Amino acid sequence: MESLTLAAWSFPVLLLLIFLRVPIGLSMLALGLLGSWLVYGSAAPLLNQMKTLAYGTFSNHSLSIVPLFLLMGQFASLGGMSQALFKAAEAFLGHRKGGLAMAAIGACAGFGAICGSSLATAATMGQVSLPELRKAGYDGGLASGALAAGGTLGILIPPSIVLVIYAILAEQNIADLFAAAFVPGIIAAIGYMLVINIVVRLNPTYGGRQLEPMPWPERLRAMQAVWPVMTIFVVVIGGIYSGIFTPTEGAAVGAVTTGLLAWWKGGLDRERLLKSLEATATGTGMVFVIVLGASAYNTFLALSQLPQELALWVGGLGLSPYAVLWAIIVFYLIFGCVMDSLSMILLTIPIFFPMVSGLDFGLSPEDMAIWFGIIVLIVVEVGLITPPVGMNLFVIQSMAPDISIRDTYRGVWPFVASDLIRVTLIVIFPSITLFVLKL
Repeated sequence: MESLTLAAWSFPVLLLLIFLRVPIGLSMLALGLLGSWLVYGSAAPLLNQMKTLAYGTFSNHSLSIVPLFLLMGQFASLGGMSQALFKAAEAFLGHRKGGLAMAAIGACAGFGAICGSSLATAATMGQVSLPELRKAGYDGGLASGALAAGGTLGILIPPSIVLVIYAILAEQNIADLFAAAFVPGIIAAIGYMLVINIVVRLNPTYGGRQLEPMPWPERLRAMQAVWPVMTIFVVVIGGIYSGIFTPTEGAAVGAVTTGLLAWWKGGLDRERLLKSLEATATGTGMVFVIVLGASAYNTFLALSQLPQELALWVGGLGLSPYAVLWAIIVFYLIFGCVMDSLSMILLTIPIFFPMVSGLDFGLSPEDMAIWFGIIVLIVVEVGLITPPVGMNLFVIQSMAPDISIRDTYRGVWPFVASDLIRVTLIVIFPSITLFVLKL
């Protein structure tokens, strides 16, 4: 069998393994090693490759950001910062129609600024916000849909683990990608709040009861309680942007700062510290197995020449650059229904990035790479809340068994529509992501 045919057939086999619930990291690792063996025609080159595969993958210094950001998220959860963020947002928004749901979105945005993980943001803010929303009489679908969508802000608002992986794959500057993601992240939070406002105006019973406006002295006291979050964000992101330290050093400083603040607030004792380290190790192991599997699978694809042949074939079709880009976006939207965001990034960027790099969008190569990275980030983020496999939906639904998964699906679709509008705006106006880099 020709190597190109072999590589093409590997995709449906990979999807079949995923549907059979084989872990995706192991699926890609097995297919990658088997495919390389068949392409080489003997086991000797494969065994030589296996000697250096793991070390070559994990010796990248930038990957150390992953466990550090995961640890920072664990410490932030223990430090009571999620509760303070929700109460501060509630103080300013709770008296409006749909105000508590808007407050949950605002709190998710704030927590995402110190976490970097969508699932952690959804789980942490779900524990804090969902009981309050249900107590206030919010529709179950709106409550769960809003929190699932708000959780996606964890990977969009910097720092973001997925952006770190993209930066490594595309060989781009991590700090520039963080800067480019900031404005789209703010637009996402505002868009979700507008969705809530529209939904509760069209269906007033969905919004539950409105709270009484809180006096300004109480609002200011609520804001004072979130100073740890603002401190961590300024230290980490400000330090990275100003060049005081690298993104890796920033992640380390952020983890230490968050841990100290959690300890100072009484949320971090010996037992919780060990649980945080264990959860971080588990999460890091899961990510790294996927990274290793993707590395083996992408090596097989490179040996088969599939990415290069695909780029030449697309170039020969005579399609406009934007037609190719929209085809890629549609691909991500479809496969985002059945694959998690990290796996999609690791699997597709080595194929799609060379293809897009050869197209003329009127941007410099560096700007094009950053713009494309933000588009991909937003589209895979949509997959986290798209039925049937949107992982954030199941995280939130597991916290509220009284809310049916059907209601959760119904509640999330308006937020998916908001994401699609945002993707369209960023495709049409690249400056939304790039103007921060020109400041």
